[in-house]
Amino acid sequence: MNNSSNTSRRLVTGLGLIAALLLAVFAAPAPLWLGLIVLFVAGAAWEWARLLQFGPLLRHLFVGFSAILMTALAMSGLQQSALPYLAALALWLLLVPLWLMRAWPLPGRALGWLLGWLLLLPTGLALLYLREQGAALLLGAIAVSAVADSAAYFTGRAFGRHKLAPRISPGKTWEGAVGAAIAVVLSALAVGFHLDCHSLCLLQLIATSALLFVLSVEGDLFESWLKRQAGVKDSGTLLPGHGGVLDRVDSHLAVLPIAALLWLWLHG
Repeated sequence: MNNSSNTSRRLVTGLGLIAALLLAVFAAPAPLWLGLIVLFVAGAAWEWARLLQFGPLLRHLFVGFSAILMTALAMSGLQQSALPYLAALALWLLLVPLWLMRAWPLPGRALGWLLGWLLLLPTGLALLYLREQGAALLLGAIAVSAVADSAAYFTGRAFGRHKLAPRISPGKTWEGAVGAAIAVVLSALAVGFHLDCHSLCLLQLIATSALLFVLSVEGDLFESWLKRQAGVKDSGTLLPGHGGVLDRVDSHLAVLPIAALLWLWLHG
């Protein structure tokens, strides 16, 4: 498939995902939103089990237990607690950087289950919590990764020359990362000016967006490394031009729990 065709498929799928997300965020009642989150976790769990090369029985068990756990945690109100987001913070600030630096292979079955839940469950809870705090807040957190991903993709295609992490993801470039960083900062400035932020508020907004941007890059690289270890290009084939669910949300897995944690600290 040529590049223009793949770009068109990516654009059409992306627009469809945006429309579906906006409809769900603004129109879905709370029980339906929870159902959608559980469905998302189940789909991502299926692809995670595929990456880790679980057999059919283990894959179905992991998906089933993941859906049950997500439902139980949400019904218990854990999305209002900092605990799951602190666990995610430890994962992304300590374990994942070490994993990438040491070039560790795919985790084994037991660790794979635990790591999968540590990736997916805090993200699902963050989606619930941030929406409870307001649709604009949730969309703002999602927008950080979305803006970064899109800007990195198009900037990298146009100007990319120097590889960002060739051992992990040969397609990513420093030019793409710089373009993404600029886009995120400009977006933060635009939001700040729209909200009539004072200088300190504007600095906080930029700093938060910059932190979430760095986490989004880390999430992207981590999934790329795991796919490289698994010997696959995409985590799945559900989304034309984007691959699978994990391919689309890899950066969000790092961003959303930390965004929820920051909001809890500031407004809890």
